[in-house]
Amino acid sequence: MNATPGPFGPELSRRRVLEIFGLGAAGAAVLAACGEHSGNGGGGGGGGGGGEAVFNGAWPYQVPPKGHFNLMAGVTDAINPGAYFDLIFLPGGMYYWDAKKWEPMLAEKWGFDEVAKTFTYTLRKGVKWSDGKDVTSQDVISTFLCRRVMRQTEWQFLSKVEAKDDQTVVFTMNNPSSVVERYIVRANILSAATYGDFGKRAEQLFSSDKDLDSPEGKKLNEDLQAWRPKNPQNEVVTSGPFTYDYNSITNAQLTLVKNNKGWAADKVKFDKITLYNGETPTITPLVLAKKVEYATHGFPVATEKQFIAKGIRILRPPVYSGPAIFFNLGKQPEFKDVRVRRAFAHAIKRDEVGKVSLSESGVAVKFMAGFSDIQVPDWLSSEDQGKLNHYEYDEKKATDLLTQAGWKKQGKSWIKPDGTPAKYELTFPSEYADWSATGANVAKQLSDFGLGVTGRGVTFTQQPIDVDKGNFQLAIQGWGSSSSPHPHFAFVADLFTHNIPVAANQGGKGMDFPLKQDTDTLGKVDLEKAVTNAGEGLDQEAQKKNVATAAVAFNELLPIVPLYERYGNNAALEDHIEGFPADDDPILKNSPYADNFVIMLMFQGKIRPKNS
Repeated sequence: MNATPGPFGPELSRRRVLEIFGLGAAGAAVLAACGEHSGNGGGGGGGGGGGEAVFNGAWPYQVPPKGHFNLMAGVTDAINPGAYFDLIFLPGGMYYWDAKKWEPMLAEKWGFDEVAKTFTYTLRKGVKWSDGKDVTSQDVISTFLCRRVMRQTEWQFLSKVEAKDDQTVVFTMNNPSSVVERYIVRANILSAATYGDFGKRAEQLFSSDKDLDSPEGKKLNEDLQAWRPKNPQNEVVTSGPFTYDYNSITNAQLTLVKNNKGWAADKVKFDKITLYNGETPTITPLVLAKKVEYATHGFPVATEKQFIAKGIRILRPPVYSGPAIFFNLGKQPEFKDVRVRRAFAHAIKRDEVGKVSLSESGVAVKFMAGFSDIQVPDWLSSEDQGKLNHYEYDEKKATDLLTQAGWKKQGKSWIKPDGTPAKYELTFPSEYADWSATGANVAKQLSDFGLGVTGRGVTFTQQPIDVDKGNFQLAIQGWGSSSSPHPHFAFVADLFTHNIPVAANQGGKGMDFPLKQDTDTLGKVDLEKAVTNAGEGLDQEAQKKNVATAAVAFNELLPIVPLYERYGNNAALEDHIEGFPADDDPILKNSPYADNFVIMLMFQGKIRPKNS
């Protein structure tokens, strides 16, 4: 098989603040819908005293029928509860970001053969699906063949996947790279009983030398995305210590129940996990009412102060990413001029945006390298760091750049080179309180500079789809990567996720930023190749040169404008739960959206009900 290259408004309204903090009509309605905790201690979770041990979390999901159980990576509107997904479908392992070591889970061991250009993945013996069948290499193979159909980025590095035996899977690399380990080991494996037919079709497609751009490839991609299990309770089998209670899903909450056949079910000290549905405005009153033990939402500054006043602890893990301005070059050709994008960067006070959005958890981006400032010293030499433009706030520089690009100032407003006023709409996910505040502040700053920018919130499930389809002018979406500590993954998010070719999954070109560019510093650059090269090879010291190339190219071309780096302001209620890590525990270096420390400690039985 030949590989096919693939590649979170202003502050809450006065009315909403009253409703949330006073638990008025809207807040009371949410609480009524969610009901009381099923754990002991009245409104608390946890266990002790012989009752059912319940952990109460929060994560947004789509309610059926829009929400569904086609859980393959890349399929939209699936009922995938984020960090809790690892408790349902095991990954090969999870990673300690500070210690730089793995915790094996579904996989017992794995490793590279540099000479043979292979990566061998060996399953742990005795792990069973919820239907009682063994987890085998065929489950791994069907999962990765379907991921290939969904244009998942590991297939930039892989050429084929095959079973050596029932426990062993061999991935052949066309482009050996250390990031293959992260892509493969952190992937949640789904059952061949569910996806095997699609896997067979994929194998037939790729073995006939056809790709995803062929009519057959497009049809397979469409069919996989459109598939919905008619009876998920029977068709979707799980391997982790929890599974869905399919019959109890409501607009307000879903329940994960113990899968006693699942791996580590004997170590996890909870019988159920209740996940309340919704983004920040919906979850805030639940946290304030102490209905939720843990929430990773981007809570606004005023809300965080209320949490602290109520004795709710705030955990601040780095997220290694944040919001950025995305430009639609296809719809607004003036954005093709790099001077315009640079002018936007110089016209914004990034420290103000971060502070307004998340207080001390919103830290302005300094290096503008395309990946986390925290990681820059590990990957870029002092010399390479010196090549980076920090794009400090400077109205004069912004004015000079637009003028050089043929724009003119008429009164207090800018006129584009085609003679029309510079007026834009900036979209952002309306339910993300931090990104809503970001969008509103950015729109105001740019408008004050003379660019007529109007912010508009779009529901969080639709807004990224609109971006992929190209239905936007300016948009707030994510830069950097919360999924992996390697910069390669950040560049994928910056350049591929809402751009050519990944946006093709939604039938669009996203920001339509060409990946082949001319640069002053590096000459002609193929960004797709540069991103691939950033993760190429098995020697990290050698990779640093390629990471530097990608970082310098990103910094000069500035395809998106990173605004601030987000740190979590995770709400952690310790009334009925013990085991949340201390503030100086190294595990808090883990991204909460990748190798979530609460989930890892739950697997180990360390986060548990008090008195259990």
